[in-house]
Amino acid sequence: MIEVSDFGNKDSTAPVRRRKKRDPVSAVKMPEGLTAAVDAWAEAHHLSRSDAICKLVELALRIAPPVLPSAHPIASDAGRIEELAVHEIKALLDPALPADERERRIRRLTEGPPEFSHERIDLPKQRS
Repeated sequence: MIEVSDFGNKDSTAPVRRRKKRDPVSAVKMPEGLTAAVDAWAEAHHLSRSDAICKLVELALRIAPPVLPSAHPIASDAGRIEELAVHEIKALLDPALPADERERRIRRLTEGPPEFSHERIDLPKQRS
């Protein structure tokens, strides 16, 4: 304990108590049913609601698969998204169309109109 003099008090050697460090408060919005389930779990484990929520989140994070951050999420997903789009477009196109017309339509739908190519975030920017 640290002793600090108190100017207004005769007993100037009264100890000063420091507050214990507390975790920041985080409000959680949950439906009534989920709150009731958390409360039941807390009661079964002899915990407060706050401690139960912390424990449940810790348990969930322990069993959840790790999330690997992607360096460029848009770039890494763009190829897969384009493949899915081409597959769906091919299924919708008339099979009687000539191959070159089918490819032109697919390219037009996946790349978009040329007048909007400068807005695409997945394409490198051309220097003017």
